[in-house]
Amino acid sequence: MKALVKFAPGRGHVEIREVPEPVAGPGQLKVEVKAAGVCGSDLHIYHDEIGITIEPPVVMGHEFAGVVAEVGDGVEHLRVGDRVTCETTAWSCGRCLQCRLGHYNMCAERKVVGYAVDGCFARACVVNERQVHLLPENVDFQAGALTEPLACAVHAVLELTSILAGDRVMITGPGPVGLLCLQLVKAAGGFALVCGTSQDAERLALARRFGADLTVNVDRKDALEIVRDLTGGQGADIFLECAGAPQAARLGLEATRRGGQYTQVGLFPGPFELKFDLIAYKELRVTGSLGQRWTSWQRALSLMARGQVDTGSLVSHVLPLTEWREAFRLAEEGQGLKIVLEPASR
Repeated sequence: MKALVKFAPGRGHVEIREVPEPVAGPGQLKVEVKAAGVCGSDLHIYHDEIGITIEPPVVMGHEFAGVVAEVGDGVEHLRVGDRVTCETTAWSCGRCLQCRLGHYNMCAERKVVGYAVDGCFARACVVNERQVHLLPENVDFQAGALTEPLACAVHAVLELTSILAGDRVMITGPGPVGLLCLQLVKAAGGFALVCGTSQDAERLALARRFGADLTVNVDRKDALEIVRDLTGGQGADIFLECAGAPQAARLGLEATRRGGQYTQVGLFPGPFELKFDLIAYKELRVTGSLGQRWTSWQRALSLMARGQVDTGSLVSHVLPLTEWREAFRLAEEGQGLKIVLEPASR
């Protein structure tokens, strides 16, 4: 079968290759991939600028939904024909402190789908039963492929950040993850101010559709001045940095009120200068967020089932796997919003 493969370390080294059809082993499922999302981290893998272990040659892709096509020996709770989505942690050591606490997303030896284990940019992939979650009946495959980024947002916003009704939350980066974070902030009862650039005009419009109380084009207005005016000079209670942009991180440390919370969700392309002492001067509670775990997926699927979070509206382009270069270009240039590949299409 054809698959998109990162075949060697370094920048680029990605191409469509013919690979063997996978077979489900004991405790595993073979899933026919119906929809697979292109993530910003896929671009980082392409450019060889990500801190998560990559073991080429590996089939890329980790956001997907599909149908169980084959079950291996010992599979107990799923059957052929089930509509499913899948967690990204393919293997963790089970021995370290983080694993024993249930935080397997933080295992130093973790192997991730699409990085070190063959992923979903192919007609089919094999996963462990414990990774798999049933899709709600009311969630289609394209929307279901975005369960993974929603679970990441749930982990960042609802599990690592303490949001109370009425909290004033500032979000930078109105991309897919930023807009998912926005929906979670509104579901929790927060006031949401979303910041983007002139290139994000359509995304800021979608943010307003998703309930943003205020949107700011930082190329035209001073976001720091706006949040201070809004809060009587205090600053935001919570800052969610989803852009992975140095200037957004700098804004966050300035814009968050004394004693407030700053959560880093986006990934930066490299090191940069930052006034780190503001964390001490303002007694900020700063946390990073990486991936998700079982609880994140359960919350995400529940929110989707109840219609409290809309992932389907984030899909702007649907392309066949053979047009992966165009998909990566669109994502790289920030055109549209969420790009979905359909590996089974011709």
